[in-house]
Amino acid sequence: MAQTRIVIADDESIIRMDLREMLTGLGYLVVAEAGDGVTAVNVAREVRPELVIMDIKMPEMDGIEAARILTEERIAPVLLLTAFSQQELVRRAGEAGVVGYLVKPFGETDLAPAIEIAITRFKEFRTLEREASDLRDTLETRKRVERAKGILMQTQGLSEADAFRKIQRLSMNSRKSMREVADAILLAHEVAG
Repeated sequence: MAQTRIVIADDESIIRMDLREMLTGLGYLVVAEAGDGVTAVNVAREVRPELVIMDIKMPEMDGIEAARILTEERIAPVLLLTAFSQQELVRRAGEAGVVGYLVKPFGETDLAPAIEIAITRFKEFRTLEREASDLRDTLETRKRVERAKGILMQTQGLSEADAFRKIQRLSMNSRKSMREVADAILLAHEVAG
């Protein structure tokens, strides 16, 4: 089984070293390290890890802003590490799409479950995102086919069932999707109109 690939980012090299040791001991693979938020984002874009673990307080760009970028670009889930449990930071982290939050000091027994939950939640989120996208596409296709059926019914005097069968037949014969056929009918009607 492939090891989970992780990027770690903390401005303190001793913390990165300790974290790398803990992660390696738990069986994870640290594929890159960064000392600031900008580098963390760029490295994550390049190596595409399964998880980014980063501190909040870092130079150039804090961990929350870096997490927001990584979440928006759907690069990897982010587990934030911090010595601060202030409500404002927790709120900002949630808004940035952070999937986990660990307050220092922590040990291997805290880290492993946080990592596994963060990765699992991110996978669930991606699955839901794909399903929502598929549903949007299906709905949009259905709307276009309905409009195309209406045009065929109006212009060719077809029943609803016959108009649908005509779109289906055109789809099969042309090896195009029903959405593409419907779009062609809509475009032809618009041009002729």
